[in-house]
Amino acid sequence: MSKPTTTQPRAKARRASPSPRSSAAPVAATDLPDAGFQYSRGQFQALVEAALSHAKKLGATDAGADASEGSGLSVSVRKGELENVERNRDKSLGVTVYLGHRRGNASTSDFSLAAVRQTVQAAFDIARFTAEDPFASLPEPEDVATEWPELDLFHPWALSSEEALALALRCENAAFATSKQITNSEGAGVSAQQSHFFSAHMRGGRFDVAGGLPGVFSGGYASSRHSLSVAPIAGKGAKMQRDHWYSSMRDAADLASPEAVGRYAAERALARLNGRKLDTTQCPVLFESTLAAGLLGGFVQAVSGGAQYRKTTFLLDSLGKQVFPRHIDVLEDPHVVKGKGSSPFDDEGVRTQARKVVSAGRVKGYFLSSYSARKLGMKTTGNAGGSHNLTLTSRQTQPGDDLPEMLRKLGTGLFVTELMGQGVNGVTGDYSRGASGYWVENGVIAYPVEEITIAGNLKDMLKGIEAVGADAYNYGAKTVGSILINRMKVAGN
Repeated sequence: MSKPTTTQPRAKARRASPSPRSSAAPVAATDLPDAGFQYSRGQFQALVEAALSHAKKLGATDAGADASEGSGLSVSVRKGELENVERNRDKSLGVTVYLGHRRGNASTSDFSLAAVRQTVQAAFDIARFTAEDPFASLPEPEDVATEWPELDLFHPWALSSEEALALALRCENAAFATSKQITNSEGAGVSAQQSHFFSAHMRGGRFDVAGGLPGVFSGGYASSRHSLSVAPIAGKGAKMQRDHWYSSMRDAADLASPEAVGRYAAERALARLNGRKLDTTQCPVLFESTLAAGLLGGFVQAVSGGAQYRKTTFLLDSLGKQVFPRHIDVLEDPHVVKGKGSSPFDDEGVRTQARKVVSAGRVKGYFLSSYSARKLGMKTTGNAGGSHNLTLTSRQTQPGDDLPEMLRKLGTGLFVTELMGQGVNGVTGDYSRGASGYWVENGVIAYPVEEITIAGNLKDMLKGIEAVGADAYNYGAKTVGSILINRMKVAGN
């Protein structure tokens, strides 16, 4: 099986132009008629200004307001028939009011002036009766983004329901055409989504939604996300097996073709036929690249600011410590052009920048918002809202370390292609998930396996990474190849 090709951005491939965009510059794309938006950036600026003005009138020392809108189309089919057509449109105005170090939040989907004032009043009242928190305040002025690069995140897809239906049918039909053993389908779907927002701060009674005041944030941008997916079923009766595949991009032109997605999903389902159970054992485990991002996600959660200051993590106080083998690096790059995890600033308006999170296996930085950074006595890392375009690599990986080569490195053991359940304890690191995949002998797949459980501890699993494949796959904001772990428990018969 060969995965469908896309022009998916890689973390090191295309970074934004170094020429900055001022926070005051308009995002003209939000006014394009094919974007499907009802509100322009100018209207959002007026809403935010009205909210901040009212907060100042009420006596707030600081405040923040965020206006956003999203719209999209989702179409699904099953066995050649239209199953669902859904158009979504949502909007929101969020307001945060500070009275010293007391904070109140409120939101509304009503953009009338009366509703805006009521929302600000609600946030103000909450702040009045909230206990003082010395760490609650706007980001430090020196951390606020004032200029940023163009990241090419907005590509609206002017897709009609009929066109989306045709694409979904092509995808599902390609799955059925792959083999007569594809007997059923859980359906195929097409989704086109776009959104935009504008946010601004008031600091010490001063604000300027047009931008320009030092240390006072003002800015916003538009973004899009489109996808195509299918889940075919192979076999009949008790021996049926299902699998799925998808393609997701900011630009619909970068999506894999419907035929490629459908065919590959069918090949995955067919390969799982005649699965067996395993006897309980301990062995090396190779995580397919599509699943390896989950291991990276477990690490991110463990070194997030919230987990650290609450002391609810198996990697407590891990800064500067050896968490991975020495051949592992983790890079964060928020400025990848068209990147699904790209952002010029975080949810607080703090500037983002590329950095090494892990170098030679040692943790070089946590994922911190302004609040969690203050709680820990550190500086924000621009991660309010999450991580940005993480890439896990091994210094030992060679260009030829594709999946067949990774199977050879595995030797005899388990190749996992699907995980089930949420059996991960972030406090202890205990890991137990239902799994299916393939038993590998002497570097070659011997037969599919099902109804097994793999178990270990994430702390040991991260340290036990023996190899990372060159078969890098992008899953949302994370890019990583297949990961080989030296030993895990496999529970079967």
